Amino acid sequence: MEYIVAQYRIRTAGRHSDVVACGVKGFAPFAVEADASQRADMELLTECEIVKEQYDLTVLSSFDFENELAQCTLYSYKGGYLFEMVKGEVVYLFEKEHNSGVVRSNYGLIDSVDVSLLRFGLWLVFGLVTVPLGAIAIHSSVLVKDGGAVLCLGESGTGKSTHTRLWREHIDGTTLLNDDSPIIRLVDGVPTAFGSPWSGKTPCYRNLSYPIRGFIRLQQAPYNKIHRLSVLNAIGALLPSCPPAFAYDDALQDAICDTLSDMISSVAVYHLECLPDSAAAELSYNTIFNR
Repeated sequence: MEYIVAQYRIRTAGRHSDVVACGVKGFAPFAVEADASQRADMELLTECEIVKEQYDLTVLSSFDFENELAQCTLYSYKGGYLFEMVKGEVVYLFEKEHNSGVVRSNYGLIDSVDVSLLRFGLWLVFGLVTVPLGAIAIHSSVLVKDGGAVLCLGESGTGKSTHTRLWREHIDGTTLLNDDSPIIRLVDGVPTAFGSPWSGKTPCYRNLSYPIRGFIRLQQAPYNKIHRLSVLNAIGALLPSCPPAFAYDDALQDAICDTLSDMISSVAVYHLECLPDSAAAELSYNTIFNR
């Protein structure tokens, strides 16, 4: 099976390689005809025997997934990365060597695929492959207006989805590109937002891309106020929305910072203190599109 996400070709091989058939429905709009003449940016091999004890591992990040559905650990070793998800007696492993787009996994050896684990595992290893290539899966809700994308960022509960809903309700012609994890990268020097197979609780899987008009970091407040951030503060506003598991690896974090630096040299980042009302949506729209 083959998929193209953010212009990166993903090729899967082995049992359970059809991730849509496995239940990861968000990949359906990104499926393409297999073409062996095309180089794959990421090649996922699903039926690999991986013996964790053979690696000299260092823990980069360890965390619970979806309210303790599984325990996840990202490791580094001298030659690459190993990602582990443990749910009861079931262990999913994904391994990627440095300077390689090949990802080896054991999940094809498991009879019943856990859709949530597979979806998240694919998200993380896609990041391991593409962050060094200049792409970031950034935690945000993305609006499209007049052919440009606006990314709304903030901690969980700050109202990203509410703010994007208010745009769609009160600003004509606004649509939603993705509600959780779009991919951002430069295309021919232009900062661009891509829809992705990962969109949180909102099933918005759009295989489309748009140049980025602006980023908005949201903060709840008893008033509406917006201002543009300096370059230094802009980096600080964007970094918390980048994959947290990668923050403890110098190479991955450096690649993320390089991509963000390139983007904010031509795209503004704003801090919006706001109420959950139409006036906040109109303020941010007018600031970005009429400045």
